[in-house]
Amino acid sequence: MTQILIERCPRVETERLVLRKWEERDLDGVIRMNGDPRVMEFFPSLHSPEEACRYLEISLQQQEKHGFCFPVVEDKETGAFLGFCGLNVPGYSDPLPCEPCVEIGWRLIPEAWGKGIAVEAARFWLGFGFETLQLDEIVAIVVVQNRKSRRVMEKLGMRYDPAEDFDFPNVPVDDPLCRHALYRISAEQFLTQANG
Repeated sequence: MTQILIERCPRVETERLVLRKWEERDLDGVIRMNGDPRVMEFFPSLHSPEEACRYLEISLQQQEKHGFCFPVVEDKETGAFLGFCGLNVPGYSDPLPCEPCVEIGWRLIPEAWGKGIAVEAARFWLGFGFETLQLDEIVAIVVVQNRKSRRVMEKLGMRYDPAEDFDFPNVPVDDPLCRHALYRISAEQFLTQANG
């Protein structure tokens, strides 16, 4: 499995964004994001400030220990924390049906929604994954009811097959957050879109 090393996850500027590694200064943004019911609608619970602090600690530890890069999205003009978007190698205790894989994911504060920010950041990371890391495929995993994230996946040209829907491990089957959709995009599909 490809390790996405920190040294290979650059600090990058896109048209409107800075994509960078996690830093201690991101704590206030993480507390606000993970404590917002709109952001956490498709997660089991809101995070308390202590849980958000632990979330940042784990992100920093993973960044150092494993070299995974699921970086911060920051407003280029103001420096404001907008959330995160990037590539990750899932490491759940119970493997997902698509593992081993590299996933793309994002979580943004509501002020960043509906402005194409997730698409702008994710397009960069798809290109990085296929062109720099030479990945064959990248997947995205989403709660079936999460239409906003699914629209982003569709705008990115990712493909969905309902036959690949799955129940997320350790989530009760009767929980509305149990059923997940799997989206995929291959290097060939992405590069054809990029050059088309």
